[in-house]
Amino acid sequence: MFCRRLSLECAVVSPFRIEDIFPEITDGSADLPRRQSGASPQSLAVTLVADYTLRNDTWLPAVALVALLGEFGLSKAAARVAISRLTRRAVLESYRHGRFTSYRLTRQAAMELSVGGVGIAAFAAEPESWDGHWTFVTFSMPKEESTRRNALRVYLRWHGFAPLYDAVWVSPQPLPPHELAGLAAEASGAITVVRARHIPLGTGADRNPVDAYDVEAVAERYDIFVRRWSRLLPGIANGSVTGSAAVRARTEVMESYRQFPTIDPMLPTQLMPAHWPRPQARDVFIAVYDGLAESAQEHVRAVAADGPRLDIEAHTVAEMRAGVAEYVSGRTPAPATRT
Repeated sequence: MFCRRLSLECAVVSPFRIEDIFPEITDGSADLPRRQSGASPQSLAVTLVADYTLRNDTWLPAVALVALLGEFGLSKAAARVAISRLTRRAVLESYRHGRFTSYRLTRQAAMELSVGGVGIAAFAAEPESWDGHWTFVTFSMPKEESTRRNALRVYLRWHGFAPLYDAVWVSPQPLPPHELAGLAAEASGAITVVRARHIPLGTGADRNPVDAYDVEAVAERYDIFVRRWSRLLPGIANGSVTGSAAVRARTEVMESYRQFPTIDPMLPTQLMPAHWPRPQARDVFIAVYDGLAESAQEHVRAVAADGPRLDIEAHTVAEMRAGVAEYVSGRTPAPATRT
């Protein structure tokens, strides 16, 4: 991305439990902050650093990062604790020059955030097509293998499946070969995968596969997002949202929108109620995030140094979709520390 302490609490898309999808530590990856309702200090710090340094792989002075976090209501002590924890968790790396310290994302964190950014930016960007078939996964596991059964359910949730019945999970999307291989690796006991059409029975006993998803809760989250951020569009258009307000809004709209690829399983629009709000939410997100890029960038530059820091540069949604950290594999190592 996000049912851990969402604004709608656990009413949002019951098949998607955020505490399952984003464990505290993911093997082989940077220990990025866990997503939750309202941005945590560490999540805010990561978003700020990524939004203004990824494009040029630059450094953000520690004093500037603390000041920017202060504009979100964090005390200097809380900001420093968040930065320190991110450094210990190999999300940020530091460079000290005399009395001054600067930070940037570690190579691993930069690559992961760039890949995640591609997913966020590409979400709902292309016209969808659906062949009318559903993928059904049915399985049977011994009761004593509850750990493996839960792991399989987490895998299915992560890949957009929902439980139509206890051991019958469904998704409108086909499983590509690499996901089938992953499913086979998670499975224990008997498992069957079928791609087929739903045949309506025309009776009250019939359960449509779409009923496995809490469509109303997803729509409500979209509506809340659109109502909140649409109110800012006139101010963006007339240039009245500037300075710290632009940075806060741009950071917060990203924190909010990036939840949708997780809570919305991308059910085909033709199965959704009329005027499904997914496209509108994307349009509003782009209008806010891109519309405030220049104003927010100028404020971060001003906070970062007495003179202009032209290497601090915001990226747009289109640039994020293209992958803003492809260069990081060959990045320049941190300079030798000077004291």
